[in-house]
Amino acid sequence: MDQVFAPWRIEWVKRDDKNPGVEECVFCELPERADARENLVVAESEHAFVLLNNAPYNPGHLMVIPRVHGGDYAALDDAVLLDHARLKQRAFDALDAAFEPHAYNAGLNLGGGPAGGSIDDHLHTHVVPRYDGDTNFMPVVSDTKVVVEGLAETYDALHEAFAAQPDARVEGEDAAVVLDFD
Repeated sequence: MDQVFAPWRIEWVKRDDKNPGVEECVFCELPERADARENLVVAESEHAFVLLNNAPYNPGHLMVIPRVHGGDYAALDDAVLLDHARLKQRAFDALDAAFEPHAYNAGLNLGGGPAGGSIDDHLHTHVVPRYDGDTNFMPVVSDTKVVVEGLAETYDALHEAFAAQPDARVEGEDAAVVLDFD
């Protein structure tokens, strides 16, 4: 059997605090922190934000997350729903500009553990760029996924792509791109 040797991953696997410094909900706290880049918050709007997945399936795997805390999709009001949908559109545009994927998987894990999500009390939409031929022998024969780009490089490419969009602004060196829809 072939093995993949990645000793640098052990720090992440064995870490005691899965979300250092997070008191309550990681999705409530990260967009409020001063350094968006360090916390992987790449873009934001009035009612939602875009966060890179820290364990991506592919380069560009991100989440579009409503700011309101809750796990019930039906409970979102119209303003939050519209803002979340618009930010998803902009995320697709940024991913197209930065990575030129061939397709996407996008969706919500609703209902807790059986749905496959690890955080079920704060809604989030996963957007995973897909590429022709991106499934190779590794996941099939060894249950291993190889991600070919680091988070810092992905962040930089997406930040630049969001910043180039209409009505986008960046309010500081380590700030997320702010998108105004009105």
